[in-house]
Amino acid sequence: MKTPTTSPKPNPDTSEPASVIDTSKMSAEERAALELAEASRVVSGDRNSFAGSLFMGRPDFEPIFPFPTQSDEDADQGDAFLGELETFLETKTDPDEIDATGEIPDEVMNGLAELGAFGIKIPTKYGGLGLSQTNYSRAAMVLGGHCGNLTALLSAHQSIGVPQPLLVFGTEAQKEKYLPRCAKGEISAFALTEPEVGSDPAKMKTTAELSEDGSEYIINGEKLWCTNGVKAGVIVVMAKMPDESAPGRPKISAFVVEMDTPGVEVTHRCRFMGLKALYNGVVRFTDARVPKENLILEEGRGLKVALTTLNTGRITLPAACVGMARRCLEWSTDWAAKRVQWGQAIGKHDAIAQKLAKMSAETFAMEAMVLYTSALVDLDKKNDIRIEAAFAKMWGTERGWDIVNDTMQIRGGRGYETAPSLEARGDEGIPVERMLRDCRINTIFEGSSEIMRLMIAREALDPHLKLGGPVLNTTLPTKVRIQAALKSGLKYAIWYPLLWLPAFAAGTDKVDPAFRSDLRKVRNLSKKLARKLFHAMLRHGPKLDKKQVLLGRFVDAGAELFAQTSSIALATSRIASGKVDDPEALRETVRYFCRLSRGKVAALFREVGSNADSEGYGVARRMVEAEKSK
Repeated sequence: MKTPTTSPKPNPDTSEPASVIDTSKMSAEERAALELAEASRVVSGDRNSFAGSLFMGRPDFEPIFPFPTQSDEDADQGDAFLGELETFLETKTDPDEIDATGEIPDEVMNGLAELGAFGIKIPTKYGGLGLSQTNYSRAAMVLGGHCGNLTALLSAHQSIGVPQPLLVFGTEAQKEKYLPRCAKGEISAFALTEPEVGSDPAKMKTTAELSEDGSEYIINGEKLWCTNGVKAGVIVVMAKMPDESAPGRPKISAFVVEMDTPGVEVTHRCRFMGLKALYNGVVRFTDARVPKENLILEEGRGLKVALTTLNTGRITLPAACVGMARRCLEWSTDWAAKRVQWGQAIGKHDAIAQKLAKMSAETFAMEAMVLYTSALVDLDKKNDIRIEAAFAKMWGTERGWDIVNDTMQIRGGRGYETAPSLEARGDEGIPVERMLRDCRINTIFEGSSEIMRLMIAREALDPHLKLGGPVLNTTLPTKVRIQAALKSGLKYAIWYPLLWLPAFAAGTDKVDPAFRSDLRKVRNLSKKLARKLFHAMLRHGPKLDKKQVLLGRFVDAGAELFAQTSSIALATSRIASGKVDDPEALRETVRYFCRLSRGKVAALFREVGSNADSEGYGVARRMVEAEKSK
């Protein structure tokens, strides 16, 4: 008997039915994981996002042109806080000392609390600063250029800790109870990962059971790598519950848990290559009793809470990378200008000059992606930012790593040597070594780059799955599949030929004339991306989801187009504002970035048709099998 798919069940977050995916040939474990993931997808409605439209060959420039900028009032509020934050960081904190001791001093914690840094986005009615997502991202940029440990502390507390889930899903009673505490400086955390569970929550072992009298949930289990857990007073915990309506698929729920609850203990503080003062630990729950009113949203909606929280929380990481990249660019440019080798400054040697240009262009692109995604949140909390946030997180953290790595290469031994050692021998204490160690985790935190690619690929394929998925779904009646084939055939008969028609215009008159050619090329590359993705679907069929590296190339191409468009839109806005000191220099930088990025897209498209993926998979499979047989 074939197992039914999740598709006939309506998705509670949208009027659209869930995507149709054939699970009949999957193992029970694969099916449970997929069905849980599908049921928990955050769907915001029919309107496609700009980033999502790139995969369909019809880039919708309306949301991004003109670039959504801050109001003067919002910018002024942010400027006031950022000024105080920068002064405090520069005068009251020592990042190298924090790194050396592995501890953040109490006076620093207290000072940040007095500034309101623990409640940047918490509304003023609950004791917070009530600042926008854009201003929060700007604060992350300031922090990212100064100290990774402080960035992680504040980010984990309010990007994914208790404040964000409660702001979106909490009851008024929950907000009144916990948000003032968080705003005043009581640290919070988020507990999802387990020793055997990373990105596959179907394997979650932490359980929550309703007490006999129905007044409490009893939680048992263990959470790993709970950032801030060592210092937290309150955390959000994800736990599974039995679901009689879907045997074999856990019902995951989210709870607010006080850390002083009997049965809750931190059993180990984890230590890492970087972020030496990260208060990350293992949290164990042994018959921990949590009041029923601490359930967030409702039973079985925990993954919706987690995924929605992470969508917004992910923006913080590339924002911090922008701040770090700016600092690295400052150090690299200064060194390239004053370090002389072979009779001239090293910045005049092509090998170094190319690194500097690339660092500058990519830093601007990172900033553009972060500010655009942040603006979408500020414009409407219901905006669908899944793909934009994932693009910013994936692309921004990877480019951030490239930039700090290039900075170390440019500074050579002075990059590899620690800042205290440099100072001890009379040199300038530039902490590139610390920045590099602290930065490495960013491509792993809050969804690794590999998981981001798979998530974006799933969203890129969604329009096709909704249209053509029923045709391949063997669990559906033949009549339904035939009707779906006719409907999809008609749609594709219109859509596909249009992908071959070249774009002769930018697609919007709201772009600076200098960038019209670049934007037209984005439109044409978007069409090519849609064609190649469609061809891959036809070639591989249902097996395409196993071709993760192939899908990753399509995602990377889409990310480059998103980065190009974001850069063009932000540059257009800043030039039009008249606040740019050198408009021509900005135009030159962005046009250079677009050309550089188009080269990457061309290489990715070549690799779609010519690669060694099959051979590589075969080599790795033999290695794994040989290891298993030992």
